[in-house]
Amino acid sequence: MNERQRDLPALTGMRIIAALLVFLCHAVFPLSPGNQNPTTPFADPGITEDLYWFFSPGASIGVSFFFILSGFVITWSWRPGQRTGAYVRRRLVKIMPNHAVTWGLAMLLFAAAFTPAWGLPNLFLVNAWSSDPNYWGGANMPAWSLCSEILFYLLFPLLIIPIRKIADNRLWLWAAVTVAAMALTCVATLTLLPAEPRFPGEPLALPQFWFMYMFPPVRLLEFVLGMILARIVIQGRFPRLGLTPVALLVVIAYAGTLIVPSPWSLTLVTAVPFALAIGAFATANLRGRRTVLGTRPMVWLGNVSFGFYMTQALVLFWLVPTVLPGASYGVVGGTLLVIGLTAVNVVAGWLLYKLVEQPAMKHWSRSKKTPPPAPRHRVEDPSVGVPA
Repeated sequence: MNERQRDLPALTGMRIIAALLVFLCHAVFPLSPGNQNPTTPFADPGITEDLYWFFSPGASIGVSFFFILSGFVITWSWRPGQRTGAYVRRRLVKIMPNHAVTWGLAMLLFAAAFTPAWGLPNLFLVNAWSSDPNYWGGANMPAWSLCSEILFYLLFPLLIIPIRKIADNRLWLWAAVTVAAMALTCVATLTLLPAEPRFPGEPLALPQFWFMYMFPPVRLLEFVLGMILARIVIQGRFPRLGLTPVALLVVIAYAGTLIVPSPWSLTLVTAVPFALAIGAFATANLRGRRTVLGTRPMVWLGNVSFGFYMTQALVLFWLVPTVLPGASYGVVGGTLLVIGLTAVNVVAGWLLYKLVEQPAMKHWSRSKKTPPPAPRHRVEDPSVGVPA
């Protein structure tokens, strides 16, 4: 069997870890535009501050992980001769129904009171193109990252042409060039963009943060890195790396983001460890090795992780203030509350996956005039971003 027809379940299981880090950051310190913020789960401000310090890098680097994974998976799935229209249709159906439903619920339940222009920039996924912070959060705040995903999807048929032409022995060189380009964006952010205005205590000015973190063309570099990584694996040029050392490297990189200042910590510190982890777990699956990330529970959680990500604002900014207004506890009570909110959000994500995402993919992902393609691998699309 062609290696590209093999399942890569570990890559699906990886998604829930990044999505969980995003959620935990927002659960311990809920923050949204319009002063819609519920009380923090922990009554002690010191505990909240410490937990936010620890989890906040997870929220910011999670987007980098998903963008790299997105480039890998879409390149892995691409077939020469595939029709561009069919590809674009499937990509849009994968994310837009979930986005439309969660956008509508957010506007109905809590966001209409503070979202500029009735949330239309967020609905049409153009809000991240604006440097005005009033538009970043939009209606359903996590959806800002889909602005970048849409750009990736539309450019992929053009990007795959030169990337497929890279000589096998130069793939690693071009991966290094891409990482170097990411470093140059950090330099440009600090040297070319205005250092004002800024929020008190924030390391970057608003124009710098927007350019480095939210501006879709800048995030394209992570997607391209994932595309090149997929070609490295496809061509059998990824080295045999132990999964435990690679996982340890990711943990060390996460610790590094707690020390390294912005903008370097937003993407650069973790880009190479994430790429190595994706490549290592993919090649392990190709060799027939079972991993914890590829077990049935992890794959199930990975499948619902996009829904989990898209429903988090509904849980944190509507459900919690409605059901538990002013809920704030000690260490044990706050911990139990965060665990409970995580479980509730898993259920909400599963409902979105079951009632919206799966039916949409079944009925709309391909033209009824086109016969379904032969079964290939089953790597779920990582159409997940990370809110600011």
